[in-house]
Amino acid sequence: MTQTADTAALPSSAQRVSDLLAQLGHDKPVVMLPATGRTSAEAAAGLGCSVSEIAKSIIFRRVTDDAPVLVIASGSNRVDEAKVTALVGPLGKADAKFVRDSTGYAIGGVCPVGHVVKPVMLIDRDLFLYPSVWAAAGHPHAVFNLTATQLEKMTGGLVADVKLDPVPDAA
Repeated sequence: MTQTADTAALPSSAQRVSDLLAQLGHDKPVVMLPATGRTSAEAAAGLGCSVSEIAKSIIFRRVTDDAPVLVIASGSNRVDEAKVTALVGPLGKADAKFVRDSTGYAIGGVCPVGHVVKPVMLIDRDLFLYPSVWAAAGHPHAVFNLTATQLEKMTGGLVADVKLDPVPDAA
């Protein structure tokens, strides 16, 4: 795995995340993947970890007030929108403009911290199954490592069951 932790080489959005993480007292650097980490599978391949260890950020728009809703899910899990709706209210789709305007990040690089508008935040409880996870750091090639407990403390997000349960086979 070829990564760089040289902050001089970070794109401006990733440098902003690196600076914010330092202010929060986080001791792990932002690293740049050699190839894109826009998807959980791409990030996992670049890091040499399992897809489940990727903390993917999915943004929704809450219908009642247009608030951003950020679900940080294990990379191997699909998010159950009905479960999220039960916790935060009716959801709408968030287009690329909404994501950038509300988070300050482009799709594929949405970091769990440092948003323009503080989102309603849910954290997939499955992330706590792993010793550490990797989250986007403001750019499609930038990630940082942390524990799920650190993620919860940094964000104040509600830990919840957000995973879409598999449909049982019809017998």
